[in-house]
Amino acid sequence: MENKNKKMYGFSAFAPLLIFLAIYLGAGIFFACMSYGGDSFKQISRVFALLIGTLVCLCMGGKERNLEYRMDAYCHGMANADTMIMIMVFLLAGAFSGVAKAMGGVEATANLGLSLVPQQFLMAGIFLISAFIATAMGTSMGTISAVGPIAVAVAEGSSINMGVAIAAVLGGAMFGDNLSMISDTTIAATRGAGCEMRDKFKMNGLLAAVSALITMVILTLTSGSGQLEGVFEYDIIKVIPYIFVLLVALTGCNVFILLLAGVGVAGAIGIATGSINFVEMAQGAVSGMSGMYEIVIVTLMMRGISGTVRDLGGIDWMVEKMTSNVKSRRGAELSMAGMVSVFDLALANNTIAIIMAAPLVREMAAEHNIAPKRVASLLDIFSCIVQGVIPHGGQIILCIGLTELSPFAIAGHNYYVFILAAVTLCTIIFGLLKTREERENIPMYDAETHDVILK
Repeated sequence: MENKNKKMYGFSAFAPLLIFLAIYLGAGIFFACMSYGGDSFKQISRVFALLIGTLVCLCMGGKERNLEYRMDAYCHGMANADTMIMIMVFLLAGAFSGVAKAMGGVEATANLGLSLVPQQFLMAGIFLISAFIATAMGTSMGTISAVGPIAVAVAEGSSINMGVAIAAVLGGAMFGDNLSMISDTTIAATRGAGCEMRDKFKMNGLLAAVSALITMVILTLTSGSGQLEGVFEYDIIKVIPYIFVLLVALTGCNVFILLLAGVGVAGAIGIATGSINFVEMAQGAVSGMSGMYEIVIVTLMMRGISGTVRDLGGIDWMVEKMTSNVKSRRGAELSMAGMVSVFDLALANNTIAIIMAAPLVREMAAEHNIAPKRVASLLDIFSCIVQGVIPHGGQIILCIGLTELSPFAIAGHNYYVFILAAVTLCTIIFGLLKTREERENIPMYDAETHDVILK
């Protein structure tokens, strides 16, 4: 696209995003106030709201930007390499999850964990099982759906508080959603920040592990004892695909190869054990990919709108406003955490919040030479923290459906996300976890383009 010296629009450049938020949030709040049946925030979908935002993009720019130029700006925003890679990884992650679920991997993994949990550590064990499944599957919603009913049954048959039980599942699910190599939040954060998944995993891993250990201690000391009834049958071989993906991902294997291999391993085990045949394997892969279609559409349209905002000078204006009051690395990191948290609070979708925030914070990261893996970690952590407590988030809504509790009775016991927030804020305030490049002030970004030159 031709680079023209045009008028910069400042705050008004964000009109497409603001209109998108107004339609999506406004409709959700309206239907909630009207006590409309079903999920209030799904009555007017975010895809439709983004479509209106797209139409606004095509109307902005004045006489100096004709319609063809506006379409080019929008399409250039969609069609960069990071976006295409992100979409392919979304689809392959969906294929792996679909095949692994079809061959019984989710049920086998949950039953294996439950059969090994001592009664006195039941809530801590349920948290740990949820964390493992979510890390392996890359989905918090799928984890809550699989383990949530078990936690509810345990609470109903014991003295354990129902809110604590379902919150243990929710906390573990958010642990995995934040840490998983194949989570859509990890994919969005690493591509947006320009770092490798393995590096972001290591940066996140210590924070998540410390927070998880503290959470398990609290659950053990405060939740009381419960009792599991029934026989939890499992076939250990069906857990192998998840372990395979987790271990191979840590070697730094190309994510495309990793996920394709994961599909192959899950399919081969499913066929060998008679759980599925080749046709059912293919159907499972397609079903998993189809579950990613909406996030793919949202990603493309959001990136297109971001391209228009950038072309109109909105990104430069935002960075200037942010950096004018940010004088230190600490301030920059707090700004990143605050921005993605506000977006998630508004959108109730941590993946989209990261997609929106990443282009805005990348130039600030370059200004203060903050490592890309640190940027990815902060975006993913704080979006997941907010997602784990907001009453209109899909995870809390699913927990409400399983328990009929109020969202506050659930979120208040989600110890993991509160502890993770405290631990991460400590690293920001006290300047912990600096990389060698940050300590030695080795430039990691191009001075003009702000592209990552040293990951």
